[in-house]
Amino acid sequence: MLTLTLAAETALHRWPAGVKLAALAVLGVALGMTSSPAALAVAFAATWAAYLPLGLAEVARLPQRLWPLWPFVLVIGGWHLVRGTPEAGLAITLRMLTMFAAATLMLLTTRFDALLATLASLMRPFARLGLPVERIALAMAMAVRFVPVLAARAGDLSRAWRARSPRRPRHRLLTPLALAALDEADHAAEALRARSASV
Repeated sequence: MLTLTLAAETALHRWPAGVKLAALAVLGVALGMTSSPAALAVAFAATWAAYLPLGLAEVARLPQRLWPLWPFVLVIGGWHLVRGTPEAGLAITLRMLTMFAAATLMLLTTRFDALLATLASLMRPFARLGLPVERIALAMAMAVRFVPVLAARAGDLSRAWRARSPRRPRHRLLTPLALAALDEADHAAEALRARSASV
């Protein structure tokens, strides 16, 4: 399940997880403060260029990684076209694609244990309130890791459907995708219990 991190180490792998999470947060704030499609397009291009240290193969693979977002792009774009505000729709779409690309880059270059330790450290002040910080951090880290896994599973299901039927799958993939999510969660729970984790 947790195999998204690239095995080949690059300069980005050596950046602390906290620094990368902070950069992701700053990027999100900066993107939210601009509504210019041109500026957002530049930000997306810069994020794409940040994949260069990972190799040209990963640079070329980014559109494939972003492909699961096409339903959201379609809905957002269609809604704003109907409302007569295509620039606003384009801005929202570029923000979404840029943040997803940046988050994926962070996951590709950050080990799970480093991400978990950083999240636990950020949440440590809440331990005074009696909250189980380690468990919450584990749940958050695993949720983040599950996103690309489920996106890839959705892509596999969609391709399998198109190979067997000329019709669009639409809502028909929701049930198998939900079952796949439950299956992944069950495997994750078994792995945690095998490592004596409290779940």
